[in-house]
Amino acid sequence: MPPEDRTLSPYTGYTRAHWEAAADSLLAAVEPYATADGALYQLPGDRTSWSGRLSDGLEGYARTLLLAAFRRDEKALARYADGLAAGVSGVWPRIEDRSQPLVEAASIAFALRLTRPLLWDRLDDSVRQRAAAWLGDALTAEPWPCNWELFPVTVGGFLEEIGHEQELARRVIEHRLDRIEQWYLGEGWYTDGDGRKFDYYNGWAMHLYPVLHAWLANDERLLELYGGRLSRHLEDYARLFGGDGAPLHQGRSLTYRFATTVPLWLGALTGRTPLSPGETRRLASGALKYFLDRGAVDDRGLLSLGWHGPDSAVLQGYSGPASPYWASKGFLGLLLPPDHEVWTATEEAAPVERGDDVRPMGPPNWLLQSTSSDGIVRLHNHGSEDVRYDPFYTRLAYSTVTAPVPLAEPPESYDNSVIVGGDASRTDIEPLGVGEDWAASRHPLASGAEVTSLVVANGAAEVRAHLVAGAAPGTEVRVTGWAPPADQRAELLPVHGLSGSGGSVVTGVTGDGPTLFVALARLTGEPEPLPLQDLVSVEMQGEHGLGVRWASGAVRHFVFTASDGRSSASSWSVTPR
Repeated sequence: MPPEDRTLSPYTGYTRAHWEAAADSLLAAVEPYATADGALYQLPGDRTSWSGRLSDGLEGYARTLLLAAFRRDEKALARYADGLAAGVSGVWPRIEDRSQPLVEAASIAFALRLTRPLLWDRLDDSVRQRAAAWLGDALTAEPWPCNWELFPVTVGGFLEEIGHEQELARRVIEHRLDRIEQWYLGEGWYTDGDGRKFDYYNGWAMHLYPVLHAWLANDERLLELYGGRLSRHLEDYARLFGGDGAPLHQGRSLTYRFATTVPLWLGALTGRTPLSPGETRRLASGALKYFLDRGAVDDRGLLSLGWHGPDSAVLQGYSGPASPYWASKGFLGLLLPPDHEVWTATEEAAPVERGDDVRPMGPPNWLLQSTSSDGIVRLHNHGSEDVRYDPFYTRLAYSTVTAPVPLAEPPESYDNSVIVGGDASRTDIEPLGVGEDWAASRHPLASGAEVTSLVVANGAAEVRAHLVAGAAPGTEVRVTGWAPPADQRAELLPVHGLSGSGGSVVTGVTGDGPTLFVALARLTGEPEPLPLQDLVSVEMQGEHGLGVRWASGAVRHFVFTASDGRSSASSWSVTPR
């Protein structure tokens, strides 16, 4: 890597030259793993995705082609041109309903569209015909009902541009874009399919493909629509990065790592962003540096399957050896010319560095809590779930410095959970609201009991309250807090209905009716933080109410009320005292 430039980039030291060097290094490292004809990139490792080795090889080709396209590397693109010719001559698997090649076709089509004069226009006509025919199957293949709906849009945009099946391509683009409207819930947030699946796919799929299609098609109407949504999303999204550059450890496909920078670059590329140029580069470079400094690339120069280094806990069944190379999307910023202000402006502080903040996010029913002293961002989850990928969706909280305890561990050890009678599940989450410093939700248990949860936050301090209703008297309730790494500190202090030593678990038992359990919690990187009890106190008010008093003197009142036989939580007004 080039020397750091702490004048232009006082926070990360990274410049455009660092991004170029990282891209060049990643491209050089995968080259030895291409098959003789260049159609497949069979990266090493003993893991195969559930789509099989052939599909994994196509994935290696498509995702690294995307990187070469952003880099505009003509020498590399010539190799990929040879691979394309071989691939569409019978090497690549066909694009069929809900098959992985549909995903990879989108990357290939996007790369071809971006580099048309450098790659597509130089191909023999017979190769172009076969390639268009292979890609054309993406127009009729049925996608999974989630972000996959956008892969035919990306392929269709390219095919329409080159004059292949134009009428069909237009119909498919319109139909698939209509499909995602049902998942747009406002304020820049999509759910990834039916239900309440909120994660980074908002940025690296749900916003990326529609905005890029509109931009490449020069469609001002679509760009106004999708670009406006992106700009609003970035108001929240910029706050999901820690002071060390780390993205929040929440959601699936985390092995894509710095693909989390996609919406940042996309906003700058299209002019649809509320972020300054210096802030955009600081956030994006911070994420790239975070992973490169922590072993994301192995001694062969390859991206490993994991988070920092290899880590099976962040993988899914669809994760193959080349899956991490969707991180290539993070190099979207290289489409901006060297003299663009994002590359020439001085880096500016990230939101987490500008001061403590507690921010509600309405559609996902999240409460974001960040502290500038240690650069930690915490996400309190009271509205997102995807039971296929638990624990990345259903825990009460996530952060930029912790990872959820895997499901393979004993349920009693799950972090940020309420365990009632041994049942640690949290599904069918029903959001109950989010305010300036609080969020609430409820979820049922298999036993018929119900847990209603509330968090109130200020600085690094949290008040967590859980009302357990419908459980038999004497049922054990275990409340767990953060599971921090060695360089962080976590506390969980019992306040009401619970007992414990202040570690990561406190316990209690239910009474004859709905029983309220309250604890104080904190996750901090400060070496000598003030005692948690000095920052916040809780006064129980009646059987199911509480008052929260912060050290500043501000007071919040909350009451758990029953409605139609169900427990719920609602916020009282804030009365400064």
